[in-house]
Amino acid sequence: MKAPFSDYLTGVKSGLKEMIAILRKEYDYVSVLATDSCGLATRISQRSRSVSGETMTTERGIVVRVCNNGQYAEYAFNKFDPTAPEKAAMEIQGALEAQLIMLRLAGVKSYDTPLLPDEEQTLFVEKETQQLPETADVEALVKKLGAISDKAMSLSEHAIECIVSAQSTHICKMFLTENRDLCQSYVYSEGAIFFVVNREGNSQVAYENVSGLCGPELFDGLEGKLDKVVTTAAELLDAERIEPGEYEIIASPEVTGLIAHEAFGHGVEMDMFVKNRALGKDYIGKRVGSDKCTMHEGALCAENVTSYAFDDEGTLAGDVTEIDHGILKTGICDALSALRLGVQPTGNGKRENFEHKVYTRMTNTMFDSGEDSLEDMISSISYGYLLEGMESGMEDPKHWGIQCIIKMGREIKDGRFTGKVVAPIIMTGYVPDLLGGISMLSPHREVFGSGGCGKGCKEWVKVADGGPYLKTKARLG
Repeated sequence: MKAPFSDYLTGVKSGLKEMIAILRKEYDYVSVLATDSCGLATRISQRSRSVSGETMTTERGIVVRVCNNGQYAEYAFNKFDPTAPEKAAMEIQGALEAQLIMLRLAGVKSYDTPLLPDEEQTLFVEKETQQLPETADVEALVKKLGAISDKAMSLSEHAIECIVSAQSTHICKMFLTENRDLCQSYVYSEGAIFFVVNREGNSQVAYENVSGLCGPELFDGLEGKLDKVVTTAAELLDAERIEPGEYEIIASPEVTGLIAHEAFGHGVEMDMFVKNRALGKDYIGKRVGSDKCTMHEGALCAENVTSYAFDDEGTLAGDVTEIDHGILKTGICDALSALRLGVQPTGNGKRENFEHKVYTRMTNTMFDSGEDSLEDMISSISYGYLLEGMESGMEDPKHWGIQCIIKMGREIKDGRFTGKVVAPIIMTGYVPDLLGGISMLSPHREVFGSGGCGKGCKEWVKVADGGPYLKTKARLG
């Protein structure tokens, strides 16, 4: 079935178009992003059960962007009467004029930015899904997740808790200008199992997750993750501390995705170029990795939770080759930053929600595959680790430092696993060194879309990342 486009957005569309026509008499450019997204979130543990209609991206609201004489301003609201567009236009104009007066009084300087293009364009996309979160059988889902939690508890004598979560969101967005009419509807879902064990005061948490551009049918795959999460928890109980140093490593696809996201994710978000806050600005066209290193970014380069048809500025989704065989080709860019830099926008302008401003943000960030088998990678290592499971990461775009917290590592000596497990692991380094050491990549590639990403300490959006198994060198501690 196709994910049906919002009746609410369809109902306010003509009124919004009339409002745009009225505002265009006063402004050089007017755009509207209207959003109506609903969801389902469940969380089951041995101690509690919760069901909600809110996820990270559920919202209903409208944001208007205008421009006059190179100066842009925005106004957001969540109540609109489509029968009274004149009233809405007057309120918006009054609010924007007051905003500009306050900025002038405060002495705030703003960028003088060219006018956004407004070519004629029409798009209507309803992506495929099997189920919708708004019509899902919640009682059956709660029962299913509860059974998974109960089963996990029976599989280990050290189990103290098992939390199973499942979220699904139906996104509907409409972008309108005087000449543009873009509509999209899609469903994404994500689920996770968190298994907590304790032995003699040593507590450990193992997790497994699923994500995809699909509906609540995704959650049928959660039970298949149960054996692995229980086994991993047992291994973590016996894990040792790693001896700090530089090692040959093999990154699992999940860890490869973490490296992609942190190494050349934020560092090539080109709104950072405008502010001179990213070293990548000075390395376009230069080598930043080995010949084996190719990286893509875009809503079209993989299919997962953030694979949309157009971004929050009405730019169509893209597939950008950021690094091509070790050479940094370009970054990713929102529409306003693109105008200031004199480049083309890439479809990466995203808002946390309608009340937040647009930033350049990642979508799917992926290393390309290679031709090396995992077995060959393992046999090529004299002493090192296979790294599995991501916890978190951060980078310094100004100096290209990276820090990744990884769940565990499996020791390899003379091309074979020793059976020793180390955890947790902190991987640090200088990004060009880490990418420059890439020597082998597997053919198989995976993508992961559970969780979200903040810009600085805020502005949370959905992202996905991944890649193949990858061999390089890194500092571990």
